Amino acid sequence: ERHILVNGEPATPTQAPRMGDVITLNWPEARPTEVLPQDIPLEILHEDSDVLVINKAAGMVVHPAPGHPRGTLVNALLARLPDLQAINGTIRPGIVHRLDRDTSGLMVVAKHERALAFLQAQFRDRTVEKRYLALVDGHPRTDRGAIDAPIGRRPDRPDEMALVSIPRGGRNALTYFRTVENFAKHTLIECKIV
Repeated sequence: ERHILVNGEPATPTQAPRMGDVITLNWPEARPTEVLPQDIPLEILHEDSDVLVINKAAGMVVHPAPGHPRGTLVNALLARLPDLQAINGTIRPGIVHRLDRDTSGLMVVAKHERALAFLQAQFRDRTVEKRYLALVDGHPRTDRGAIDAPIGRRPDRPDEMALVSIPRGGRNALTYFRTVENFAKHTLIECKIV
């Protein structure tokens, strides 16, 4: 979030300090400690006593953060399920994983601590299979393949991800893709993130 600078440049999440580095911390404003419920419509695809499966709309922020204290998925969840406030802290109640603001898709929300631990273990152990549809510029050279390259935050735009070498803070990333449909200047692909 650009609060830590190393030699005047934003630090990357995996950057290790070196002898002689000048590290500057710009202490951010405190995050909200109380998240208020808001009656925001949600597209619920499944609900039982353990989980809620939501189709998150593009443009919706998942949890409150500086600049987004209201209008988030968490605000909407607390209006629907007030007891979530006690699960996984006040900012991320029931949240097992997240999607970027501009990404739409399914999200699983835990309704109690046991479900949260069970789901978190699946994400940690990578037993959850994630698939996305993406509309990309141009056409891939092949109808299916793999992208095996490190990704990280762009040094010049830390709110965006890009190919970043591992020494510069990138992390290994593997994505399989296949073409779903070709258009004149774009391709609809299905991606499986490993």
